[in-house]
Amino acid sequence: MDDLGGYEAKSGRLVPVFTVEVQTLPEDTDRILDEVMKVHPLGFGRYQRNASISAVGKETAQPEPGSTTTTHVEGFEPGSTETYPMVELKISIDRDISQLAKVMDAIIYAHHYEEPVIVVREDWASRAAYDPQSDNPNRWWNNGRGLPDRID
Repeated sequence: MDDLGGYEAKSGRLVPVFTVEVQTLPEDTDRILDEVMKVHPLGFGRYQRNASISAVGKETAQPEPGSTTTTHVEGFEPGSTETYPMVELKISIDRDISQLAKVMDAIIYAHHYEEPVIVVREDWASRAAYDPQSDNPNRWWNNGRGLPDRID
């Protein structure tokens, strides 16, 4: 099967989405998500504002002459390496170009860089055969552990 749009299983189906991955500072993820939420609900099934945020890693670059770093950082030498903390913020939206344009504009507006690293992929996302009363023993309301502890 070339087109996953016809995929159907007892567990659910797949829908076409754009996956948008943004490299950003850890403390900027909420600001970016808040801006995106002004133009898109970031829905996934019956939940809104869905995103994943990676653990903190590093991003590195060597700014060229005329970059904002060489323009705004006194004494910065073009071609010198700079390294900063970074997370990957990942969201998915319906595969619709007009929605993607609004989301991209919101991300670029809220981002601290003038040239943020953003990767967009055409993907397929699951949509479960939703049953909030499921007796599946692996569901959090049946497994005896409940939801994991919230981190904020």
